[in-house]
Amino acid sequence: MSYKRSEEYSAETLDQMMAAYRQIIAGTGEDPEREGLLKTPERVSKAMQFLTQGYKQSARDILESAKFHESYSEMVIVKDIELYSLCEHHMLPFFGKAHVAYIPNGWITGLSKLGRVVDVFARRLQVQERLTHQILDAIQESLNPLGVAVVIEAQHLCMMMRGVQKQNSVTTTSAFSGEFMNNVTRSEFLRLISASLR
Repeated sequence: MSYKRSEEYSAETLDQMMAAYRQIIAGTGEDPEREGLLKTPERVSKAMQFLTQGYKQSARDILESAKFHESYSEMVIVKDIELYSLCEHHMLPFFGKAHVAYIPNGWITGLSKLGRVVDVFARRLQVQERLTHQILDAIQESLNPLGVAVVIEAQHLCMMMRGVQKQNSVTTTSAFSGEFMNNVTRSEFLRLISASLR
């Protein structure tokens, strides 16, 4: 398996997006030819391609690029994984932390790969509920562990900047499979991600 991290832009897509963003800027009542806005369509188009690059990435390839036989069969947790995504309803950011765990069944993966899997799905137009399950499903399908657990805590600018304008709300979603459907195992995971081990 070959996995290469890169930041590339499609020239054709860039041109299309730049034209669209010029129209959007004009639609706000601004002048897209104003000095401060001249390069804005290009900058925003590149930013949008970066923020949605997950569509071109494979979580399976990432996980299998560092997949190793190992007899370890206890819980593996990576918590407080920063995530930044775009709400598909308003295309405004939501951001927060993901906590990911799995119980190996003969295979482990590099710890950094769990963070990269979060990014693959976060860098798409998303809803938090779907994002949570996509992360779980990718790990379950690639590593076939005894169980996977994912909890995401995020703040949504579509709730904070517009609409209901609630500044302190946090949305929590969770997904569990296999051994994590057991109350004892799930409770241990939830206790560990809540604990401060520093």
